[in-house]
Amino acid sequence: MTKITFNHVIPQFRIFDVDKTKEFYLKFLGFELKWEYRSDEASPVYMEVSKADFFIHLTENHGDCCPGSSVFM
Repeated sequence: MTKITFNHVIPQFRIFDVDKTKEFYLKFLGFELKWEYRSDEASPVYMEVSKADFFIHLTENHGDCCPGSSVFM
């Protein structure tokens, strides 16, 4: 059997308010905003934040993931 190796895992969380999300992750937890994408002004935002070697993807898109998830690190 072939061994599967993961280099890293990036959890993805559903967000509802971009400003409150940035306040929590960037100001309170001390993460850095790596990038932010929105195809146009009316589209949901998708962003990546990081702290040290840990990355999280945050999305407003209702189809990406389920609210209320948790990750232990």
